[in-house]
Amino acid sequence: MTLPFDPAAENLTPLPHGAQNLCFGCGPANSVGLHLTFYATPDHSIVSVVTVGNQYEGPPGYLHGGIIATLLDEVMSKANRARGHVALTRKLEVEYLRPIPSTQPIRLEASLTRIEGRKLFPTARILNARGTVLATATALFIEYDPSRHNF
Repeated sequence: MTLPFDPAAENLTPLPHGAQNLCFGCGPANSVGLHLTFYATPDHSIVSVVTVGNQYEGPPGYLHGGIIATLLDEVMSKANRARGHVALTRKLEVEYLRPIPSTQPIRLEASLTRIEGRKLFPTARILNARGTVLATATALFIEYDPSRHNF
């Protein structure tokens, strides 16, 4: 991966965000949120490049583990949405491979790898500017109809 990030060069399409919500990860109305933006690849995988500030550190100079999990959860939820599924996280497993520096750009990637009825199984990873994988995740999401609240 090279930076600066160029969505056009990678043939990425912005993933629209319709709601003005307070989601910590992607909600534009959340004043302390991460304000993540996402792009879809031609195969419906998701990419986001972000620089997370030091206000979300754990150890000095590095992101808090909970923020790392949030980043992975967010990009996986968008991988579900890119395939037309609205779902909630039921199980999230994170492998923290290397410390992730704050205030440096990182790349989030996710794809939906399997569907079994209402069960969605995405995977994700976080990479640094050199392409080194810093963290990975797998998850189980459960699809639901927000108009029926059948969760």
